[in-house]
Amino acid sequence: MLTTGPRGTKDILPATVGYWRYIENTAREICSLFNYQEIRTPIFEHTELFLRGIGETTDIVEKEMYTFTDRGERSITLRPENTAAVVRSFLENKIYADSQPTKLFYIGPMFRYDRPQAGRFRQFHQFGIEALSAKGPAIDAEIIILAVQFLEKLGLQELKLYLNSVGCPTCRPVYRERLQDYLRNNLSDFCGDCQSRFGRNPMRILDCKNSRCGQLSQGAPEMADCLCEDCKDHFEGLKQLLSAANIEFKLNPRLVRGLDYYTKTAFEIQYEPLGAQSAVCGGGRYDGLVAECGGTDTPGIGFAIGMERVLLALEKQSLLPTIDNKLAIFVVTLGEQAKPFAFKLLCELRRSGITADMDFMNRSLKAQMKLANKCMASYVAIIGDDEAAQNKVMVKNMASGEQELLDFAKALDKLNAEMGE
Repeated sequence: MLTTGPRGTKDILPATVGYWRYIENTAREICSLFNYQEIRTPIFEHTELFLRGIGETTDIVEKEMYTFTDRGERSITLRPENTAAVVRSFLENKIYADSQPTKLFYIGPMFRYDRPQAGRFRQFHQFGIEALSAKGPAIDAEIIILAVQFLEKLGLQELKLYLNSVGCPTCRPVYRERLQDYLRNNLSDFCGDCQSRFGRNPMRILDCKNSRCGQLSQGAPEMADCLCEDCKDHFEGLKQLLSAANIEFKLNPRLVRGLDYYTKTAFEIQYEPLGAQSAVCGGGRYDGLVAECGGTDTPGIGFAIGMERVLLALEKQSLLPTIDNKLAIFVVTLGEQAKPFAFKLLCELRRSGITADMDFMNRSLKAQMKLANKCMASYVAIIGDDEAAQNKVMVKNMASGEQELLDFAKALDKLNAEMGE
């Protein structure tokens, strides 16, 4: 049907756009405090970027990407996440040649063919951070603190930060072998996805949302017992820095995230009253991603925050702001001769930076006054044919009901002065 949008999409209507701007403005304010600069990447990329960057064994690549062949016979994918795109831009535009680290943020739509539900859409929006070239735990701590401060600045409470280390190419093969040994005997009882992951990426089995798989993997070996000294020191350093900053966290050995590029630090911030979609922020370190995309060995870390889920959380906690959509001045016209004169006033008010509007539907005086009330106009400027002929304007204060007839220039000065106050 032409009157229905595609499943999993949602119009952001004028009544709610103000809430989105509030979140976006808060994100930009926080990023400015932490010295992160905005980047805007295309909403589609070459499919190979996500195959190599995200990992071919992930649910995103296997099941959820919107991929098509363009007229040049190239495989193109709508971005399902933005980290790989930022890394591509980092390399293509030689941002690595600037002073380092590179600290970037983005706000925009992502696309995944997923089952729509509360807080989950096929076109959804993320606020994300990427920091490249710094490898110590301090940048990890900064990234996590930025996420926490952003959510706290919005007023959100009951948030829980979960941490884990998923190791590195040195220690992960040891853990992989131990995990496979533990899971092997019961493998046939796991879901088809987990059976497929066993040989390719067994850590993803710990992330399976199937309750039966969760029960079968209980008691599995923990990555913490297999970390190499470098990963162990990095994780300990991160925990010390977060504690020094009074950031509360819980360790979650089953937190592996859903992307293959993560190394060392993985974290998630949850707002548990949202239920199954409780994760409002997730991220981690991706030290091998730049090299995987064709660059030199460059460390990186980032996070993404789902804006739809943040809106849900704000609504649940009654934290959505009051959006001021009041109109300063509504210009009411009576008669055909008055319209050019009224339009001139409207334009002058807008040039002065005053929000103003008028009727464009040839309504009656009564209907125009009702519309002015609906727009919550502070003042009404009434112009009929007689007023236009005399170069005058009737200015009415909608709160007090007081009105006076003024010359055009004086009416403009008065309205400018009143709105300035």
